[in-house]
Amino acid sequence: MPSSDSAPGLRVGFILARRFTLSAFANFIDVLRLAADEGDRSRPIRCSWSVLSTSRDPVRSSCGIAVTPDERLGDPSRFDYVVVVGGLIDQAERLDPEQEAFLNRAARAGVALVGVCTGAFLLHRAGLMNGYRCCVSWFHHDDFLERFDGLVPVSDRIFVVDRDRLTCSGGASSAHLAALLVERHIGRAAARKSLHIMIIDEAMAADQPQPGLPLELTSRDPLVRRALLMVQQNLDDPPSVAEMAERLQVSRRKLERHFTEKLGMSPSDAFLRVRLSQVRLLLGRSDRTISQIAAETGFCDASHLIRIFRDKVGTTPEAWRQEQLPKAG
Repeated sequence: MPSSDSAPGLRVGFILARRFTLSAFANFIDVLRLAADEGDRSRPIRCSWSVLSTSRDPVRSSCGIAVTPDERLGDPSRFDYVVVVGGLIDQAERLDPEQEAFLNRAARAGVALVGVCTGAFLLHRAGLMNGYRCCVSWFHHDDFLERFDGLVPVSDRIFVVDRDRLTCSGGASSAHLAALLVERHIGRAAARKSLHIMIIDEAMAADQPQPGLPLELTSRDPLVRRALLMVQQNLDDPPSVAEMAERLQVSRRKLERHFTEKLGMSPSDAFLRVRLSQVRLLLGRSDRTISQIAAETGFCDASHLIRIFRDKVGTTPEAWRQEQLPKAG
């Protein structure tokens, strides 16, 4: 452990957007906090962090809790990374001019920029993502396409590292991206310690899939999007096509027409793909039994899931799970 007079090995500044996502910010900063000191005493010895703003006025999060900035923007070169934490999509149009100017100075100084949640939107608005790949949540994939031309976001990974631009989908992925920075600058043991205290078993690599909709089901059609989201929110008891149409207050024929025109498949086929996507996620990330996974994803029992999975994927769930395990040696 270095002395308290030593310079921290990892220095991070945060810019919080209006109505930022508190969980994404908290997950990121807690990994730094726990890696910075012995135990969880929170002294900023090996890592340091500051919330930056143009004033000391509190910034209110999307849940209503406000955070008071620690210091004004100043010289960005005092940080290794500047993290922009986004939030509500209708509040994420852009930062104020002073904040954007600060980020541009940081980029010119070689400071790496990080976009968390809809922070990628804000970095792109500031002209700082041109030529870079970026990650956004599957939930905001179409929102990004509607706002920006020439940049297709990555929505099937939890985070993306492209040279000195790092972006993540928010939520728990913020902790995994922060752990990557800790591992880079402090060491793997510190990163693992942070995650373990936060009851996160292992650090996840960037290419781990987001637990969202399969990319082939992305659509800008509002009716299709609402239907798919409703299925995802009711995986353990998925509605039938007729029930879905009734909930959405449209005819079954209209719902089927929209899915055929926009996705080239029936609603029932699309709904099944959503559920099988969650099955694969659970098979790869948990030790749940096939019966437990079947119950969580709306199948009658393990036999039903095995039969459907084999028909659609070409193998059994357990065989698929074994194929995903890292090979020994």
